[in-house]
Amino acid sequence: MPARTGYGRVVSRTICILFLGGTISASTVHEGRTVRLLGDQLVAATPGLAAVDADLEVHDLRSCPSGSLTFDHLLEVLHTARASEADGIVVVQGTDTLEETAYFVDLFWGDDRPVVFTGAMRGPTLAGPDGAANLLAAVQTAADDRFRGLGVLLVLNDEIHAARFVAKRHSTSPSTFVSPNAGPLGRLAEGEPRLVTTVPRNPPLPAPARVSARVPLVVTTLGDDGTILEALDGCDGLVVAGFGAGHVPDRLVERLGELAKRMPVVLASRTGAGPVLTHTYFAPGAETDLIARGLIPAGSLDPYKARLLLLALLSTGADHQTIAAAYRARG
Repeated sequence: MPARTGYGRVVSRTICILFLGGTISASTVHEGRTVRLLGDQLVAATPGLAAVDADLEVHDLRSCPSGSLTFDHLLEVLHTARASEADGIVVVQGTDTLEETAYFVDLFWGDDRPVVFTGAMRGPTLAGPDGAANLLAAVQTAADDRFRGLGVLLVLNDEIHAARFVAKRHSTSPSTFVSPNAGPLGRLAEGEPRLVTTVPRNPPLPAPARVSARVPLVVTTLGDDGTILEALDGCDGLVVAGFGAGHVPDRLVERLGELAKRMPVVLASRTGAGPVLTHTYFAPGAETDLIARGLIPAGSLDPYKARLLLLALLSTGADHQTIAAAYRARG
């Protein structure tokens, strides 16, 4: 049973908080192992939550570093959120994969209720921990009706980002999360979430029973000889993170064309911002050459999100035409 706290007050709404672990819960190191706080302990240690007009329903789903989360774990988050009768959902986890997990859930979330992901860059044993502030801000955002209908959000460092656009860009800074192609949707000030802008929302995809497809991400590099591409015949799909606006070394184009005849091959930009072009450059290995060979441009999706979309589509049996249309609509 989930722990519940309404601080003895009559409240108008309920927020469901799903805890998965991460830096925010890393309490101490004992005999070489990290001791993690439970969700109700984190809630009790967060100043200001008592002032939020909400009953908090706390679930401990996992307790692990976010790099160890699996798609099965994320489908559990999705199904738990769907089954909850709460007015808003907060998901607390490590920040290493936060940009990916939030987007994965966003692909399937069709409810108007806000789902807000958060975490911490500095654990509770360090000077200046940010976990409590981020948890409070996430709950405040999830409890605010202005953020209904916006899909899955990410809240850290008093900024509110859309899962579709957010990216982690620094290994240690509390201001690591940015949205290069859109900017934040809003910010918090004086405990109030303030909506600045909105972005178009895509209809949800059908959620698979399991994510079973195998989709590697290959990043092109200077002097790339294509060795990795030779090992991919058994895969179900491929995402290539090309240079600039979607370019690869000319010596890779024949192999990529062969792979594109057998599986969907998606072309993204390794820059992480801006679109893959479609008709500007014409040299061998440029975007027009690759698209003519069957590669699917990812639009403005960064390589990590492009891979998640392809995994989601392949895991529900989408064909090549459906996959290409999805990138046109969602990129």
